Amino acid sequence: MSQEGVGVDLETSLGYLLKQASSALRAAMEEVLRPLGMTVTHYSCLELLAQRPGLSNSELARGAFVTRQSMNVLLQALERDGYVTRPAEAPVGKVLPARLTPRGRQSLKKASAAVRSVEVRMLAGMTETEQSDAFQILQSMIHSLGGGNDGP
Repeated sequence: MSQEGVGVDLETSLGYLLKQASSALRAAMEEVLRPLGMTVTHYSCLELLAQRPGLSNSELARGAFVTRQSMNVLLQALERDGYVTRPAEAPVGKVLPARLTPRGRQSLKKASAAVRSVEVRMLAGMTETEQSDAFQILQSMIHSLGGGNDGP
């Protein structure tokens, strides 16, 4: 019985290739962040807070592509370890806006350099024009699927 027309041809599937690229990028980031005592989610949280201080747990979770529960656990650990600070009581409603501490900013500085080195390595074989084209193509794909770009 022929399998033609059934399923996805993984060898020619752009979606599958994107997933492979995403997995390779995440693995490379985890590799450079591990010696700094961080995960990609930990780094993403710090980067989001550096760029948008005062984000809520829900906003951070969306930006880092994790559940609210996972982000809440991470924020509690980051607060306990002195990387972020949150008010004891919500200034408005239930939201406890998080902010980086000096320790968090210092940790982020090292992590950002490590992550930049991964991106430089990833793009090393591409011209500036190819990088620009890839950026536009990926943005178009995200837009076509109805997604935003909330994360780092």
